[in-house]
Amino acid sequence: MAEVATLSTVTLNQFALDFEGNKQRILRSIEICKEEKSRFRCGPELEICGYNCQDHFLESDTRTHSWEVLADLLKDDICQNILIDVGMPVMHNGVNYNCRVVFLNKKILLIRPKMIMCDDGNYRESRWFTGWTKKRHVEDYVLPEIIAVVAGQRKAPFGDALLQLADTKIGFEICEELWNPMSTHLEQTLAGADIIVNGSGSHAEIRKASYALELIKTASSKCGCLYAFSNLRGCDGERVYLNGCSAIVLNGDVLKLGEQYSLDDVEVLTATFQLDEIHSHKIKIRSRSLVGANTESYPCIEIPWSLSTSTRQRSLTLPLEKVEFICPEAEIACGPALWLWDYLRRSPASGFLLPLSGGVDSSSVAIIVFSMCRLIVNHINNHDDQVLNDVRRILKDSSFKPTDPRELCGKLLTTCYMASENSSDTTRNFAKSLAAEIGSNHREINISPVCATFVEETAKALGKGTPSFAGTRAENLALQNVQARSRMVFAYMFAQLTPWSRGEGGFLLVLTSANVDEAIRGYFTKYDCSAGDLNPIGGISKTDLKRFIIYAGKKFGLKMVAQIVEAPPTAELCPLETNQTDEQDMGMTYEELSYYGKLRKPLACGPFSMMARLIHLWKDKHEPREIARKVKHFYVSYAANRHKMSILTPSCHMENYSPEDHRHDLRPIFYPLDFTWQFRRIDELVHNVESEVD
Repeated sequence: MAEVATLSTVTLNQFALDFEGNKQRILRSIEICKEEKSRFRCGPELEICGYNCQDHFLESDTRTHSWEVLADLLKDDICQNILIDVGMPVMHNGVNYNCRVVFLNKKILLIRPKMIMCDDGNYRESRWFTGWTKKRHVEDYVLPEIIAVVAGQRKAPFGDALLQLADTKIGFEICEELWNPMSTHLEQTLAGADIIVNGSGSHAEIRKASYALELIKTASSKCGCLYAFSNLRGCDGERVYLNGCSAIVLNGDVLKLGEQYSLDDVEVLTATFQLDEIHSHKIKIRSRSLVGANTESYPCIEIPWSLSTSTRQRSLTLPLEKVEFICPEAEIACGPALWLWDYLRRSPASGFLLPLSGGVDSSSVAIIVFSMCRLIVNHINNHDDQVLNDVRRILKDSSFKPTDPRELCGKLLTTCYMASENSSDTTRNFAKSLAAEIGSNHREINISPVCATFVEETAKALGKGTPSFAGTRAENLALQNVQARSRMVFAYMFAQLTPWSRGEGGFLLVLTSANVDEAIRGYFTKYDCSAGDLNPIGGISKTDLKRFIIYAGKKFGLKMVAQIVEAPPTAELCPLETNQTDEQDMGMTYEELSYYGKLRKPLACGPFSMMARLIHLWKDKHEPREIARKVKHFYVSYAANRHKMSILTPSCHMENYSPEDHRHDLRPIFYPLDFTWQFRRIDELVHNVESEVD
C-alpha cells in the first residue's frame, strides 16, 4: 500500500508565563498546519507555559493556567480535525511531570510524561520535575473538571505508550531522551513505531546545531523511522537562546530543516512521505529485524485516525540536496542579537545604552546591536507582522517603518565614550568612528573631574596624602577602580536621562562587555561598567570575538574594525606612558585563558589534571616547570576573583565553558588561595617529567 502521510513540526518563540501569547502562537501554528493539509502537529517542549518557568513550576498556578489554556485549545474550531501534540506540566499522584498531551477533536488521547531529565549545563529539570520510571506502563489520569467538561471524559491514559493510528504507529521522545545513550526511540521503533516525534527545548551554543541534527539523522537511519523534531526559539526569559532548527528526517534523509536563527515567532515545517518507505528501510536492516522480533510489545492507544491522504492530492517531500549551518561568526552575529531583541521587546525599555571604549569587546557589543537592527530591517522588508509592531511600540511611533539598519540603530542604541585622563585619542577615535558607521546615537563625557573628587574626598577622610599610581599596589588599584566604577554610575545616568533629553519617556537597558575569558580570570572591576542589565558577549571567548568582529567588519562594511582588532587590548586605567595592556595585567594571554576555560569546565579538570593535560598540549611551547607556573598563576587568580562570578551581568550563553555562576557553572564563591595539596602534586609531576628527560 502506497499510503502518503502528512505531518508538521513546529518552532515557536514562547515566553515563560505568557499564557495568552503562548496560546495565540500555538493556535497560529495549528492554523498553518491545517492550511498545509497536515494531519498531525507536533509542538515544542512545555510550549503552553514556556520552558524556563523554573521555580514557578513548583506553583499550582502554573499547572492551573496550563490546563486553562489546554481547555481553550480543545474548544477552539482551529484545533478540530487534526491530531495535536502540545507540551505542558502535569501533576499525577502528587508528582510533577514534564508532559506531552495528545488530543484529537476535543478528546485527550494520551498524556506522555518525560522519562529522562536534563540536569547538566544550563538545565536543572530534576529540581521541578521527576522522570517517569515505569517503562511500557500506562495508568488512568483523572482529568481536571475544566477539561472533563470540554472533553466529555473523566480519565485519560498517562504513561509510556505508543499511538496506534489506522495506518501507522507513533512514538514519543522529549528532548533529553534523544541525547541519552539509552534513547527511548530505540525500543519504540523496535516495537513497531514508524514515526517518532520529539518536543524539545534545546539551546544554542556555537558549533552545536549540526550535532543535534546528526543525532536525529542517526536515529532515523538506524531505526528506520520518520523523526519529527520540534524545538523552541528565543530567550524565553533566560540566559540561553533556544535556537529552533526543527527538523523532519526520513530514514536518515533530511526532508525539512527549520531556520537556525530567525525573528519568526511561528515556523511550521510540513512533510509528505510514503509510509512504505519506512517499512522497506526497516526490513533491509536485518539485525534490526532480529532484535525487533524479540522485543517486548509496547502498550498502544488505538485511535481511529489516519495520517494518510490520497496520493493525487499531495506531492512527496524530497530530501534536501544540501544541509548547511551558518559559521560560528554568523552565529555570534545572530544568537546574541536575537536574544537582545527578545529581551527588549518584552521589557518596558526603549533601547540600549552601551559604554563604548573603542576596544574589541565593547565594539563587538555595538556591532551585535547593529546586527540586530539589520535582522529586524531585513525581516520587515519581507514581512509586515509582529516585528514591525514591536518596533513601533518600543519607539512609541505608530507610523515608523525602518528601511536602513543605521536609522534603526540610531533610535535603539546610545553609545558613550567615557574619557578619563588616561584615555587615548586612539580609542576615542575608534569609538567615534565605529558609532558613525553603525549609526548609533553617540556621546562623549569626561569622567576625570568626578574621579578626582572621589580621590580627594577619600584622602581627606582617611587623613592621608593623595594616592599615586607610582605608590603602593593598593593605591594603584584604587585609582584604576575609581575610574571603572564611575563609568557604571555614568552609564545608568545616561540610560535614565537619554530618553528624557529627547523629550521622550522610558529608559535604556545598560549593556556590558566583559567576555567569557575575562570572567574566568576575574579580570574586571566589580561594579564597574561590566555591571549592567545585559551582557551579550558574556558567554563568548575573546578568540571567537576577534573572529566575529573581523567577519562582521567585512560582512557589514565596517571599515574601522580592522584597526580596532589590531590594537592591543587595554583598560586605559593607568597613565598612558605605562603602556598598560590586558594580557600584561592578567599575566596570561587570551589564548591561554581559552585553554584554561575549556579544561576547567567541559573537561572537568582541577589544577593537577589540567597540568597533566597541558604538559602534552604545550610540550612544543613551554617547559614543564613553566607550564606549572602558568597553571598555578591561573588558579590563584581564579580563586582570588571567583567571588565576582556571583554578580555577573546576565549574558547570552554561547560557549560551553562559560563561568556564569547563576545557572551554568555551580561552584564555590570562595576557594583556598594556596591550593597546597594540588600544587604539591603538580610539583611532583614536574619533577617526575624532568627526571624522565634527564
